[in-house]
Amino acid sequence: MSDFDSPWKEALEQFFPAFLQFFFPRVHAAIDWSREYEALDKELQQIVREAAVGRRYVDKLFKVWLKDGAEAWVLIHVEIQSQRDDEFAERMYGYHSRLYDRHRRPVVSLAVLGDEHPAWRPNHFGYSLGGCTLGFEFPVAKLLDYGADLVALEANPSPFAPFVVAHLKTMETRQDMEARKGWKIRLLKGLFERGFTGDEIRQLLRLIDWIMDLPEEMEEQVQEEMVRFGEEKNMPYVTSFERLGFKRGKAEGEAKGKAEGKADALLHVLGRRFAHGVPADLEALIRATTDLERLDRWLDQSIEAGSLDEFQRLAQR
Repeated sequence: MSDFDSPWKEALEQFFPAFLQFFFPRVHAAIDWSREYEALDKELQQIVREAAVGRRYVDKLFKVWLKDGAEAWVLIHVEIQSQRDDEFAERMYGYHSRLYDRHRRPVVSLAVLGDEHPAWRPNHFGYSLGGCTLGFEFPVAKLLDYGADLVALEANPSPFAPFVVAHLKTMETRQDMEARKGWKIRLLKGLFERGFTGDEIRQLLRLIDWIMDLPEEMEEQVQEEMVRFGEEKNMPYVTSFERLGFKRGKAEGEAKGKAEGKADALLHVLGRRFAHGVPADLEALIRATTDLERLDRWLDQSIEAGSLDEFQRLAQR
């Protein structure tokens, strides 16, 4: 079963301004992006623990600054809801009210609905009793609406456009893995025609690969196709996407059952991922390491790091 929540959460972390610009341009236009925004994960966790309404999951919470120059700040509360939930609007209100009560600042609650029910569009919560009336409304983006014009979506320059296509096609192909494989290859290759930076492409390669899961044999076919594509286009960050070398290397290391095999596997992955090769001091460190768990951890980090410097920082922790 595809994991929607985790890739969306990661996408929000990597492309938060682009997320707002794509789905909620009015909110994006009000923010002063020359000032740094901040993810408020600890505050979010506190709110989730306090809430007692429905499913206890919220995606991301950010502090941003407005363009009017005021020192006030705004919390952006984003929900990615992939399944129909009759208590969703009430839960949105619960989180919103707790955020305001705790911080006494304006709160913008935003919802992205990634479900398969066209008519389900919860955007308000309220009641009226004995002359007392409560009303809460929040903006909603329905992913199914964006799928109505795939041509426009595939031509859209936002990094969230191919990610939305990946989400929609993953839902659509639940019973047709061959079709999903075709869409996955199409989306991954299409990233190079949109004018994204190398870093954006690397992030999107990973996110689309994550959300559009396939049986192992098909995953290897996609990876092999992308390796050929990268070699033909002379794009090192395409070939670095392929985890085939990682899988083969790690399997080889486990089969040997020795640190030397795992070190060889790790060096193989690093050599494939980073065009300038592995520095001699780093290679010496890897070959001198006999801790199998550490080598396994480094193998995992070798496909997550965006650069060799990042890998070295991760490895030193």
